[in-house]
Amino acid sequence: MEQQSSSVLSLLLLLLFTAISVSTAMHPSTRRLGVVGKLVESDFEVELPPEFVTYLYSQTLDHFSYRPESYTTFQQRYIINYEYWDGPNSTAPIFVYTGDEAGITGVAAYAGFMVELASRFNGLLLYIEHRYYGESVPFGSKDEAFSSTSKLGYFTSTQALADYAELITNLKKNLSVENCPVIAIGGSYGGMLASWFRLKYPHIVIGALASSAPILYFDDITPENAYHVIVTKDFRETSESCYNTIRESWSEIDKVAAEPNGLANLTQIFMTCQPLNSSQELKYYLALRYVFSAQDDNPPTYPVKKVCDAIDGAPEGTDAIGRVAAGLNASVGPPCHFVCDFIPSNMSEFQWQMCTEMVMPIGHGANDTMFQAWPFDLNNHTKTCQGLFGVTPRPHWITTEFGGRDIKSVLRNFGSNIIFSNGLRDPYSAGGVLHDISNSLVAIYTDEGAHCLDLGTPTPTDPDWLVSQQEKEIKIIGLWLAEYNARLLSKAHGRMG
Repeated sequence: MEQQSSSVLSLLLLLLFTAISVSTAMHPSTRRLGVVGKLVESDFEVELPPEFVTYLYSQTLDHFSYRPESYTTFQQRYIINYEYWDGPNSTAPIFVYTGDEAGITGVAAYAGFMVELASRFNGLLLYIEHRYYGESVPFGSKDEAFSSTSKLGYFTSTQALADYAELITNLKKNLSVENCPVIAIGGSYGGMLASWFRLKYPHIVIGALASSAPILYFDDITPENAYHVIVTKDFRETSESCYNTIRESWSEIDKVAAEPNGLANLTQIFMTCQPLNSSQELKYYLALRYVFSAQDDNPPTYPVKKVCDAIDGAPEGTDAIGRVAAGLNASVGPPCHFVCDFIPSNMSEFQWQMCTEMVMPIGHGANDTMFQAWPFDLNNHTKTCQGLFGVTPRPHWITTEFGGRDIKSVLRNFGSNIIFSNGLRDPYSAGGVLHDISNSLVAIYTDEGAHCLDLGTPTPTDPDWLVSQQEKEIKIIGLWLAEYNARLLSKAHGRMG
């Protein structure tokens, strides 16, 4: 059961903030971080338009020690779009996406707001793939990279940030654009990296846009149940009857499963592709669908409403199980549902990250959400990680390395030029920065939006609240660039004088 739980979380959060494991850092019914739901696997690739040109950089394996093997290199993939760039004889900005837990082509395809920024400010676009994801895998292959803990030991957020710093510095030198300011942009885990990049490398990037970045979901800074409380709120605000039906359905599923031929009946009702082995695996799957719907509850599809309309719209007399089955079909659709035991994998990139430093304690009690109780259990998570990789998680390392406690007073003393953007229907917004810290450390949120919506490509049908959010971000970034150019001009005048 421990292993089953652990795997469920891995799969889900492996759906971004990604990979599921009940006993792992993320709850089995918690979606992995990530910019967009489709970008789940690290080998997910998208064919990009020709203006997006792919390059490889010989990246240093270990930035923080001087052992002989530290100087080993691997090929790190990055993408450049020069379409709107003013060229090397200008101070046009470089907008860099701090790659996250996905192949970089999918990110470049989704994050169309970066193209909008480039067109507004005549900027160059740079997308850097995170080490160990996509094609940026050390030691020649994924099989080799994941063959031992010693080879996975270079797979950390701090090494990734150092990758970005080295690559950007090298690129600016090669393009002769040392005076071009750099702004980091990222969503979800990538947003966390963007904000940390600005804090750790302020001489490399002049500012950062961190979209849906739950940098406060570590240790006990954010309540464990906050993620699922927001999922519950999303459903309850959409439909009280839908919320009540979902709450009731868990025990009803258990009752039917305990009857003779109960699992066979549930298999038929929920149209699963294979016979169910337990009620638990069905409940895991339903919970995942609900959190997917909440995290992606963005226009124009609004999946929470879609699920609830199907639940509430079932024929009169339909019981709770029949109604949630209708909701599932609306969410995923026929012909059948792949419901199965989820086994955590020692070949999962984000599972490794959750088993080392990305320990986000997400869980909930019996009566505080619409879900059955599932408290976070660090001991079980640790056992799972030791079994998978032979490593013990460091649940306090992120707050030690990057901070988080008393963030207002701490960052007010030295931080600047970060936009923390969120949509309050996103469950991860519970761990985000939702209030301004200073005049240049600002929080921009919408009541209506969900996960990373502001990074998507603007369209003529975007709601006014989304247009307003993106315009605020553009205005702030414009001020950063104006301030940078003014300082550069003042410096040049000083030398002349």
